[in-house]
Amino acid sequence: MDILYRSTRGGESGVTASRAVIKGLCDDGGLFVPESFPRLNISLDRLPELSYRETAYEVMKEFLTDYTKEELLYCINSAYDEKFDDEEIAPLVKKGDMYFLELFHGRTIAFKDMALSILPYLLTTALKKNNVDKEVVILTATSGDTGKAALAGFADVPGTRIIVFYPKGGVSRIQELQMVTEKGKNTKVVGVKGNFDDCQSGVKAIFNDEELKAELNSEGFCFSSANSINIGRLIPQVSYYVYAYGRMVKGGHIKAGDKLDFTVPTGNFGNILAAFYAKQMGLPIGKLICASNENKVLYDFFNTGDYDRNREFILTTSPSMDILISSNLERLIYFIGGCDPKKNADLMRSLEKNGRYEIDDKMKEGLKDFYGAYAGEDEVFETIDSIYKETGYVIDTHTAVAAAADRKYKAGAHDENRSVIISTASPYKFTRNVMRAIGKENDETDDFKLVDELSAISYRM
Repeated sequence: MDILYRSTRGGESGVTASRAVIKGLCDDGGLFVPESFPRLNISLDRLPELSYRETAYEVMKEFLTDYTKEELLYCINSAYDEKFDDEEIAPLVKKGDMYFLELFHGRTIAFKDMALSILPYLLTTALKKNNVDKEVVILTATSGDTGKAALAGFADVPGTRIIVFYPKGGVSRIQELQMVTEKGKNTKVVGVKGNFDDCQSGVKAIFNDEELKAELNSEGFCFSSANSINIGRLIPQVSYYVYAYGRMVKGGHIKAGDKLDFTVPTGNFGNILAAFYAKQMGLPIGKLICASNENKVLYDFFNTGDYDRNREFILTTSPSMDILISSNLERLIYFIGGCDPKKNADLMRSLEKNGRYEIDDKMKEGLKDFYGAYAGEDEVFETIDSIYKETGYVIDTHTAVAAAADRKYKAGAHDENRSVIISTASPYKFTRNVMRAIGKENDETDDFKLVDELSAISYRM
């Protein structure tokens, strides 16, 4: 069955996957969503036998139906190669009574590599399929990790240019250096005086500027995005939830058919939305625990049905989650609203105009798959420290938000399912705060020297 895509705001429908990948954002400001959800066309008993590449193919072939088998395999095999330092690509590790899916074994040691390693191949393949002879200008806002992963993925890719906007002072020193030292000739990095939401709103405003798009079109350019608003970013992320389920079965931690919970550190909502899409495909997922830091706009939403960004923006030690406008939530709102583009568009206009919207009781029932939790800064540091002392395993601040949320969920005895914590970044990307958390504070100003010190005292090689 061919899967076509439509806008969450009703302006476009019947769009092929490759065209949606090229466009990134819909003309009406909405996001592309599948017109129907495909089913996972492989038995759960077989998942443990599959490699990551094989799993990715089984998932992506169901969503990206206008790509040929040869095209998809080319994209997958080109993306998930020696760029990753672990042959598993996304290894599942058990520490104490906790399971972590490590998504940071790519070039930029953060989970964004999982999708941004393949997006350039999906995009360039899509351009050829659709006979697009324009140069694509990638515009991307980042809260820290997307930026470098996108720059690394698109650096010197023929027919593309990429501009990354990041909040100056709102990312870690290592994150900033990763971006500004990128050597690709087709890359640009812009520090913005503001927060991530300012960067993201600016990028969306550029996308929606019809006069600018027409001017660029006449000069032989077109816009696209490397943010998770692009379905070419979102769909590859579904793969690692399916893979994690297979690894849990292979390790004997669950049986095929058992429900499995996932706890996801969440900012822009793309990562956890990918898990929701995996559930729609038929993966036996129980609860999706949405873990927020002190910018807990999503926590409040899942507990009240009121999405309100009118609050203080807090700079935390998990900067990639310092977000008050979770763009991908629109895809969930559209789904739980009965796939009604008018209803969704009205809510999004309210967000743009008033900074908030509230869903009705019927839509609230659609949130039953999710559980909102958050962790304050003290809890983040305590979680890093306790896991290190108990197991010798070092986690970063974002993963710690998820681990703390996972503990809260389990303490409430909400279900007896096993859960997998999504580990989104290497601890070596946030060494200063990790060292502080485990009681190894150091006045050394060079973050890269702290990496060596952290490596020396941790069990991780």
